Amino acid sequence: MKTTLRLTVLAAALTAAFPVLAQSNAEVLNEIKALRDRVAELEKKLQAAEAAKPKDGQWGMTPEQARELNRVTVKTEALEDSREAQGLKNLTISGYADPTYIYNQRQNRAGFQFINNVADDGYNYDNSYFGAIALDFQKETDSGTRYRLTIVPNRGTDAVIGNGGLVHEATISVPLSDLQTRFIAGHMPDWSGYEYLQPTLNKLITHNLLFDFTLPTAYTGAGLDITRGKWWYRGMLGQLNSSKNPQGQKGPMLAYRVDYSRGEFQGFGFAGVHGKASNFSENEIDPITSEVIAQDNSRVDLFEFDAYFIRGDVTVQGQVSLGQQKKASITPSASGALRDARWWGLSALGAYKFDPRLEGIVRVDYINNKKNGGGLLGFTFADDRNGIGPDPAGDPNKGANRAALSVGLSYAFNLETTIKAEYRLDRANLPVFLDVKSGGYRKSNNLFGTSVVVAF
Repeated sequence: MKTTLRLTVLAAALTAAFPVLAQSNAEVLNEIKALRDRVAELEKKLQAAEAAKPKDGQWGMTPEQARELNRVTVKTEALEDSREAQGLKNLTISGYADPTYIYNQRQNRAGFQFINNVADDGYNYDNSYFGAIALDFQKETDSGTRYRLTIVPNRGTDAVIGNGGLVHEATISVPLSDLQTRFIAGHMPDWSGYEYLQPTLNKLITHNLLFDFTLPTAYTGAGLDITRGKWWYRGMLGQLNSSKNPQGQKGPMLAYRVDYSRGEFQGFGFAGVHGKASNFSENEIDPITSEVIAQDNSRVDLFEFDAYFIRGDVTVQGQVSLGQQKKASITPSASGALRDARWWGLSALGAYKFDPRLEGIVRVDYINNKKNGGGLLGFTFADDRNGIGPDPAGDPNKGANRAALSVGLSYAFNLETTIKAEYRLDRANLPVFLDVKSGGYRKSNNLFGTSVVVAF
């Protein structure tokens, strides 16, 4: 054998090279014999180990186990190929539902609200985006392009802006030079403020006054989404609260938002909208037909700043907003000329987790809206349900300033289910809340709500 021959030659060479060792021929032959025996023993062990291997080379597996592994491998690869061929790769589907119970003192109403049509009742603080069911589809391709479609029957942004559709969001996001520089386009919910629209992210049931009455609903257009370190920039050109401009309207609006994450626990952001939007004023009357003259889109300028601090059990959030819309005040001038609506407001929220499941929340809001009889974004008329506008028996040029205090609890029943309860006191400095039971006007209103939010 080759190994034995090499060892024999090596031993002979060593003996010839070192005659000074004066070994006898007998001693050399004995050592060679012992070495040969040891090599033979090692070769037998190696042959035994080779014989113990399974015929198919699957270490530690029987032939039946090896066949089963091969079958599972082939089936898994086929499923992966099928999923990719059907477009299901990197597709995520999520959703939520939040049946809600609301008691409204001045409206003399109490009951459950769920998937009710916003077109039948309008957008109000006691009937905003809660009581909805949603399905969210998100897909990302291998190139990094993202598609998103969110469906919310009767309660989504498309329904709120008057289209009556199911779509809440329909957007695309295409990477340009890198994954952090993207082209965005489509129909997307507003990104202003510290509160989120969906009930899975909103701590209370209702939203703050700024969210309901001073911020846009949605944008339709195209723009850029850029992330650089701790900074996140978004901006787009398009329409505000409209999926299509009417005849004769050309001016686009510019919407933008900038966020900065200062550290792990805190950050701030600001957002703005500048351009033309729908003007729903009904104050201009045709002197011949006595009909309301439909207004062209008028200039809107909105700006807000918000910040947050979240660490451990403590959450603190706040927002400052100001805005105006041309020719959109509730009360025109004495001559009948349309005047501008102007407002500013504040909102602050604090929350504390008493234990990992139970959280207490307090929120305080204020809107100064006395200019020209009042008027807010989309609210160009007196609204005795939401408490917007002048005292019906007072000075028509002085609008009501609004405030709200909300106190609530949130309990995480399990990973998918959250139970919420909220008491809310709304106040105004003028009697602008209609008490439908008595027919009179009051300066305050009480609301109580509870909901169960289930998400997957």
